Amino acid sequence: MTTQLSCLLIGMVLPYIWAFSSLPFRTSQFGKPDLNSPRAQADQLVGAGARAVGAQANAWEALILFAAANLGALLGGVDPGGSWALAAMIWAAARVGHGTFYLMGIAPMRILAFAISAGMSFWILAMGLMQA
Repeated sequence: MTTQLSCLLIGMVLPYIWAFSSLPFRTSQFGKPDLNSPRAQADQLVGAGARAVGAQANAWEALILFAAANLGALLGGVDPGGSWALAAMIWAAARVGHGTFYLMGIAPMRILAFAISAGMSFWILAMGLMQA
């Protein structure tokens, strides 16, 4: 179960990494980050800054799906070793790649990383459903 929890921790940290990565873009575009209305300022970002905000939002969404899938596998009694651990590690690597490709503006690779991570979440959930 340690592998799954480690991957969950990675998934929990990533949205914050992508959020902080938008700060240099906010500074260069607006002069400084707007701490009173950060979401309104985020809506005005363009280029890599806007992509950083998008990466953050998508990271939260992916984390919800991954957490639910892991809960399903846990409740289904899936053995934490083997395929479940492998799927969790692939998910974590794909999520790191997704955010990186998002910031770099490499859409085909970002989409591929998204598809892989979503596939891993659905695979983990399917393991729980088949085991139950």
